[in-house]
Amino acid sequence: MQYRIKLTFLFLVLAQGLHSAEEYFYSLWDVLYPALFVSSLVSNNPKTGFLIINLCLFLFGILSWLIVAVKNNHLSRFLIWFWIILELINGVGHPLFALNARGYFPGLVSSLLLLIIDIFLIYQLIFSAWRNK
Repeated sequence: MQYRIKLTFLFLVLAQGLHSAEEYFYSLWDVLYPALFVSSLVSNNPKTGFLIINLCLFLFGILSWLIVAVKNNHLSRFLIWFWIILELINGVGHPLFALNARGYFPGLVSSLLLLIIDIFLIYQLIFSAWRNK
């Protein structure tokens, strides 16, 4: 796998960390019931639960990147595409929530960064596959 793809994937994971921080500081669990529900599964305090879940998500992202950085196998490709789909959902979902709320929605700003990096990563993967044929 090309170095540029690995680097872009790292930026995607780091942007997810930034996205989680934005959601945390603007209390996503107060405006999105699924975030409240999942956070409540981990802790009686939704703020604490949200923090724990997002720290675990970020650590999983770093672990995913380490696997991709070291290996070039089916697991690496699966992990990259897993994160691409996850971040596409974030990148499209938050702007739609903001449109529905007719204003700012927690995670909106960083979701746009996720979407840009995601599209660039998809482009790199498609161009790389096309180039290798």
